[in-house]
Amino acid sequence: MIQPLKTLQSSLSRLFGQMAVAPSRLAEASTAEYQFGAERSMGTVGHVSFVGAGPGDPDLLTVKALKALQTADVILHDRLISDEILSLAGRQARLVDTGKTGFGPSMPQSEINAHILAEVRAGNRVVRLKSGDPTVFGRLDEEIDACTAAGLAWDIVPGLTAASAAVASIGQSLTKRGRNKAARFLTGYDMEGFADQDWRSLARPGEVAAIYMGKKAARFISGRLLMHGAAADTPVTVVANASRPDQRVLATTLADLPDALTEAELTGPALTLYGLAPREAQPTLQTVLQQEFA
Repeated sequence: MIQPLKTLQSSLSRLFGQMAVAPSRLAEASTAEYQFGAERSMGTVGHVSFVGAGPGDPDLLTVKALKALQTADVILHDRLISDEILSLAGRQARLVDTGKTGFGPSMPQSEINAHILAEVRAGNRVVRLKSGDPTVFGRLDEEIDACTAAGLAWDIVPGLTAASAAVASIGQSLTKRGRNKAARFLTGYDMEGFADQDWRSLARPGEVAAIYMGKKAARFISGRLLMHGAAADTPVTVVANASRPDQRVLATTLADLPDALTEAELTGPALTLYGLAPREAQPTLQTVLQQEFA
């Protein structure tokens, strides 16, 4: 039977009204509404959620991640997590800084693993909060393996990785029809493994790569790619503090990358986008330090 138009409009209005959730109500999510993917029995069974905090902008936090923060007893977080995101934790949550930063001082991984196990065994709802997406260069497997070996329950709440935020900030995409059918995610942190990359194929025209923690390895990256045939004027964009108020964007070329980074003195975590330049007249860029493409 076909409903009258007004009746149908009324039904849709009620449906979407039930689906809409105001940000203020999300901040009041209760334990009963979110159980970390597993039921707790009499408050004695602990659980750990490996949660992605995204690149830093709290507006890019997922709803599921927010619920996890609101209901956690303990939050073990990396140093790169922004204060704005940590402020969303429930009042009952105890915050523990694990001090994880690229090339900086940090709590040893074995100690982090032990801390996770101790808190879960104590019956706590634990959030292991990682910058970006925990599945991308987050040493996630080591922590999951420790939990699995101890017979403890865990789940993963994915987050927005820095590469997505960085490429969006320059008005580009990681893949484009007719340009590249794949994009590589690399890390400049592990130089031993980094030296074994397939530089020849990456040096081909049209290739795109997102390089995490690549500032210190910039001269090595530039040299290797040029040595394997990459064009000196290949565009390279470095986005520091992607999505945050202090975001800075450095547009340069492969040949000029090391010196450009030295002159720019970028601070904070940076994502290097090889093969991409900011789209012309992109209005969302907060700061562009444009180098001469010559």
